[in-house]
Amino acid sequence: MSNAETAALGGVPSLDHPIFSESLRLIRQLPGTAAALASLSPLQQDVLLRLIHSSGDPGLAADLVCPATACGAGLAALAAGVPILTDTAMAAAAVAPMARRTFANPVRSVLDWAPEQAPAGSTRTAAGMAAALAGPGQPGVVLIGSAPTALEVLLELVAAGSVPAPALVIGMPVGFVGVAESKRHLAESGLVHMRLEGSKGGAGLVAAACNALLRAAWLQAASAPSAPLGSS
Repeated sequence: MSNAETAALGGVPSLDHPIFSESLRLIRQLPGTAAALASLSPLQQDVLLRLIHSSGDPGLAADLVCPATACGAGLAALAAGVPILTDTAMAAAAVAPMARRTFANPVRSVLDWAPEQAPAGSTRTAAGMAAALAGPGQPGVVLIGSAPTALEVLLELVAAGSVPAPALVIGMPVGFVGVAESKRHLAESGLVHMRLEGSKGGAGLVAAACNALLRAAWLQAASAPSAPLGSS
């Protein structure tokens, strides 16, 4: 990274491209977004801004459920280097570069454990989630952007006491079949989570939310190592 990037953050190396920073500045100036941001903590703002930047949709502010406690828990867990488990290879690929540049979190997709063919009455991602959670090294943060069936398996296993609860679930499956139901079940689960209501979501958005937390955790740790993580 350049000396200019480092100097821009008072000696803390930057993770952001100038175009990204300018995009966030413009997003902040949108009338509706400015009003939504006013009621959020800095960490919640980071998540929302990155979601809007990734989607091009300022309307996401009305659909985002992102408690400050969930943001803080996710930030602390990611800073501790916990594994990140995703439902798709696309989400894993979008998170892995930021994870490598920050806390070296292991990033894997449930498809690494999935069978070649979907079991009868199920999906490859659901089977992959069950297999991934049966192995050693339970995930600290779980990202669901495409597969409501994988989210349902996670919720069922945690509810049954078969696996420990993740530190954070980012539940943003996209689509119209089983999506609303899985998000409702996540909301009722008691798990620490953030979600997008309705049919919106996708691999890019769960990755954006996770990357926002990784970025914030890295900046906090680098600029104020003695500060308690999650205090943003």
